Amino acid sequence: MVLYKLEDFEPSYQESFDGHDIKGLGVYTQGTDEKVGTVSDVLVDEEGHFRYLVVDLGFWIFGKKVLLPIGRARVDYNADRVYTIGLTREQAEDLPEFDERQALDYDYEERVRGVYRQPTDYNNLPVEAATPLDPVAGLDPLGTPVAPLGTTPTYARDSYTYENEPALYGLNEQDHQTLRLYEERLIASKRRQKTGEVTIGKHVETDTARIAVPVERERVVIERVTPADAGTAVSGREADFREGEVARIEIHEETPEIRKEAFLREEVRVRKVVDQDTVETQETVRREELDVNSGNLPIEER
Repeated sequence: MVLYKLEDFEPSYQESFDGHDIKGLGVYTQGTDEKVGTVSDVLVDEEGHFRYLVVDLGFWIFGKKVLLPIGRARVDYNADRVYTIGLTREQAEDLPEFDERQALDYDYEERVRGVYRQPTDYNNLPVEAATPLDPVAGLDPLGTPVAPLGTTPTYARDSYTYENEPALYGLNEQDHQTLRLYEERLIASKRRQKTGEVTIGKHVETDTARIAVPVERERVVIERVTPADAGTAVSGREADFREGEVARIEIHEETPEIRKEAFLREEVRVRKVVDQDTVETQETVRREELDVNSGNLPIEER
């Protein structure tokens, strides 16, 4: 049977006790109101049932911690106290010291149980809880064989459960009556999901570009004019008649030459931004309320 510290088993355990913390409560003997020590921790089983209170016996035995079965304790939150049932100083001295570094095995718990066991706890105990050597006192009113009065039974290591000894591990219903009222609350969480995808790329488009290029072309102009001294006689030396005389003039023109160059036109930057928004949602929640039917009896609510 594995035991856990209460806070390791349920970190928010105080919510189940209306904010009360059993750790730190003073431990007193029932009836004499003598302070025994202080609750330093609580041990629970795999299902979360209280099994032991770890009590620091600083007022009785300085520096010693022992285990107090929950059936031997009564918690009074109104007085911020824990009362031990039937614990004596002699028993406290006989109890094995609790060391959280030490494994809590069956043998250790048997040493603890051996100190707390009282024969009166096992009056009319079913005989199945005893060993085969235990005598049988007779039958209970339902016909079940029971062990004789004053007999303290023994148990098998492999079959022992805490339910075998309700005197040690059962809560006293008269002293521990608790009615828990529950309510539902909305717990908000967020789930990230993909809503789409944006693909950004580039492609090439073709177009016809036009550009105006001024060009020059040469042409020959033949102009025939009548000189001012037309009709005037010239000498034979000036009148040199030569056949086949030719004048040559070169004609040029410009033609456009086109080439292409690539230039950076623009730059596209792609990034993501997060927009903050608040989304309201609603759901029906339930809450338990207390109904008190006391008749004419006075009831005090705290």
